[in-house]
Amino acid sequence: MAALLKRGLEEEGHAVDVAGDGPDGLWMGTENPYAAIVLDVMLPGFDGFEVSRRLRAAGRWVPILLLTARTEIKDRVEGLDAGADDYLAKPFSFAELSARLRALTRRGQPERPTVLSVGDLRLDPASRRAWRGKDELDLSAKEFALLELFLRHPGEVLTRTNILDRVWDYAYDGVSNVVDQYVAYLRRKIDRPYGRNDLETVRGSGYRLRDLDGG
Repeated sequence: MAALLKRGLEEEGHAVDVAGDGPDGLWMGTENPYAAIVLDVMLPGFDGFEVSRRLRAAGRWVPILLLTARTEIKDRVEGLDAGADDYLAKPFSFAELSARLRALTRRGQPERPTVLSVGDLRLDPASRRAWRGKDELDLSAKEFALLELFLRHPGEVLTRTNILDRVWDYAYDGVSNVVDQYVAYLRRKIDRPYGRNDLETVRGSGYRLRDLDGG
């Protein structure tokens, strides 16, 4: 598969290096300024999750696309928490892989700290903890996921469909106003006790967390 991907990407004009195992991939990813890394989860030496985790720990912020045969949500979560930007489940089409790489490389490589923060709101995805100022927030799993989504997209309007797809799943068929309910729950914990209104309703569109750091 690595040889096929190498050939396909080279035919699209990319320069491609191939690593045969986890340690080799980590060394190459640390030493070379790649535009993107395609990382198989199942690698000899140590797996793709560990490669991604160690690259991020070393301050390498190159976009990472994980290839995985594991479709369980917990495995996707583990990969994203390990620092990957996107994942693609096998079997996949080369056209989709190529499109995802284009999307990732368009975003560039800004440094992304482990702990997400906007203003005095902070969230640590790895330890599953969040704070408003010095106060630790008591959030349910869904409230935590919702806050994480907003903190990853400060200043952006997220539609209810966006939120359902990312915090619930594509097949969700529960009550239609679940997003509104959970935004209300979240506001009661991150805004209302502090006299704030940072989680805004954008009428007719969705919701937005005010980007207090970006103006």
